[in-house]
Amino acid sequence: MKKFSLLTSLFIASLFLISAQAQSINADKINQLAKAGNDIVFENSTIKGVVDLTPYPEKKNDLPSKSWFGMNSNEIDHTIQGNITFVNCTFEDDVLAYYHDEKSGYTFNADFEGDVVFKDCTFKGATAFKYSDFEGIVDFSGSQMKEEANFKYAEFNQFSNFAQVNFQDEANFKYAEFNERVNFSGSLFSREANYKYSEFDRGVNFSNTTFNDLLNFKYTKMNGEVNLKNFKVNADMDTKYTEVNGRSFTTNLANNR
Repeated sequence: MKKFSLLTSLFIASLFLISAQAQSINADKINQLAKAGNDIVFENSTIKGVVDLTPYPEKKNDLPSKSWFGMNSNEIDHTIQGNITFVNCTFEDDVLAYYHDEKSGYTFNADFEGDVVFKDCTFKGATAFKYSDFEGIVDFSGSQMKEEANFKYAEFNQFSNFAQVNFQDEANFKYAEFNERVNFSGSLFSREANYKYSEFDRGVNFSNTTFNDLLNFKYTKMNGEVNLKNFKVNADMDTKYTEVNGRSFTTNLANNR
């Protein structure tokens, strides 16, 4: 009887962990499943509330004391172990893998061991993946980001896909490291696109990408296959100290000639 009950519980749990087709999902449910290390898949759903993948809610009332001599870090990290997949979902509020608490001075980050997929999604709030370390594939293709998309200092260790993304506010990839190829083809940047100090180690595709505000490539390094076909910049572009396979960035490169 106990064995049957356990199998039944596991089966019911798997229905929630593997896939969810519900029209409306509470963000707290997602937070709990993700932090428990489960694989999650949500399709055609509206997510209500803040998706907070950081350890802030669990750790905010139990913070380690700070050392006057700087022995203790003011950063608290948590690794999300399972794969995360959202397809054609709408996020009504913020999606956070980074949060800085002004009151305590602590910063809370989430890293990702599995794949992270937000395909054809709409983000009505901010997306914050600052400092996140992505060990698996990252896919935000076809999504709309209505507020700031913050990937500053993020590290991408596998293929990452930002093709056909509509960035309606600032897109911040400053200091980001792309250790494998990355695709930004066909994306639209309505506000500043900041790639200052970012590094592309194994190729980047900016073909058919449009920038309607400042494109900041200052100190950016691109290596491997760099595709800039039909690359359009309708405002200022800062390419001071930019390198493409060890060469200075030029207008000819930008025009793919």
